[in-house]
Amino acid sequence: MSARGPFQDKPSIRVEALTLSRGGRVLFEGLSFAAASGAYVEVHGSNGSGKTSLLRAIAGFLKPSAGQVAFDGVEEPALATHYVGHANAVKREASVRDHLRYWAGLFGGAASEDFIAQTLDLGRVLTLPVRVLSQGQARRIALARLIIAPRPVWLLDEPAASLDESGKAVLNELIASHRASGGVVVAAVHEPLGATPSQIVRVPR
Repeated sequence: MSARGPFQDKPSIRVEALTLSRGGRVLFEGLSFAAASGAYVEVHGSNGSGKTSLLRAIAGFLKPSAGQVAFDGVEEPALATHYVGHANAVKREASVRDHLRYWAGLFGGAASEDFIAQTLDLGRVLTLPVRVLSQGQARRIALARLIIAPRPVWLLDEPAASLDESGKAVLNELIASHRASGGVVVAAVHEPLGATPSQIVRVPR
């Protein structure tokens, strides 16, 4: 399973004394960690602790109250990042193939539909609308964004949600391949994915 790399510029992320707030309430403060090229960081914390907000801040969707997120080896952080949220962000009436073609156009992807469908075991449902698929299949469609276009930084919010054991195995293979290519993965999880993280970041509450 190829992530199409390696990433020659050795991307890395630095989170420095980060403080995040939501609705006037401080979620956490002074959080710092670094993720070098090839790193897989698991973010742990209780519900409402700010795991999703941390990923959104790294992605540039949320402005910190204090501190900063810095990227090295990346010219345009917004174009170097794949963010897959806990919601699948798929359209019920659109087919699997429609989603793959839309994201290929959006991200400038070059991977073939057949390769993506085979990798994620979606070949039998390519022409079906999302509304008739299982939640696990919908999650696999969301993960297709990671394959369609190579981006060095993956930010994943509960990426294994609704996946069966085979789906989790595919996800872990994708993560391993991405790391081997020099990419960085930061994943917020309730339970370990199975891959061995290079570090665990605990978001205090």
